[in-house]
Amino acid sequence: MNFLLESLEEEISEYRNQLLNHPVYHSLRTIEDLRVFMENHAFAVWDFMSLLKWLQSHYTRAHSPWIPVGSGDIRFMINEMVLGEESDEHPNGGRISHYELYLEAMMQAGASTSAISELVTQIGKGMSVKDALLFSRCPTAAQKFVGQTFKFIDSGKSHVIASAFTFGREDLIPDMFTHFVESLPEKQSGQLEIFDYYLKRHIELDGDHHSQLAKKMISELCGSNPERWREATTAAIDSLNARIALWDGVMMSLQSV
Repeated sequence: MNFLLESLEEEISEYRNQLLNHPVYHSLRTIEDLRVFMENHAFAVWDFMSLLKWLQSHYTRAHSPWIPVGSGDIRFMINEMVLGEESDEHPNGGRISHYELYLEAMMQAGASTSAISELVTQIGKGMSVKDALLFSRCPTAAQKFVGQTFKFIDSGKSHVIASAFTFGREDLIPDMFTHFVESLPEKQSGQLEIFDYYLKRHIELDGDHHSQLAKKMISELCGSNPERWREATTAAIDSLNARIALWDGVMMSLQSV
């Protein structure tokens, strides 16, 4: 493995471990607790696609005239992920995006989808993300999380966005979601079947293959440029801290229920 990549991973390991050992995973004891969690987490499910779509646009040149960009392995990873995220298998047949699948999981569990649905509706009408977050009355912790995601995107720096995507999402999701599967409250009358499917599907899809390709993307983008590696490391830490703050916000909401 690239020595500079190893150094980055060593530097962020404390934050990654803090996140993977967060008390939120063992605090979702009831279906009511899980509803609170889902009403916050839905925003992270949604804004993940904006990171992925920025990378797809950058690496695959989804417009004409086309020219090849980057390595074939990276283009394959991005296109494969977009295919799965936008049009994955529905447990009951057909195809669905993971965002829409998550909304179905929320509705099955009895969680409110009003805030996240209003956000997407207003953005579809042309409202800015910042204004739509306020208009939708998004939970404060989720609002800050999405705000950080779009700071990465607004930087326009491919290595920063790729680092947030890789270390704050892609490399993290399998281990993080495994904790959720292990600590889900007892399934009640089928209320968590879709959510359970959603979690296990991500563990299956976002395993070592995608993770290693995503790290290869970081190495390709940063090369031997020390400033890019520093910025990539900072983005990774900021992304992990944003998720920790989101989970802290969920914990505060659980305590007030």
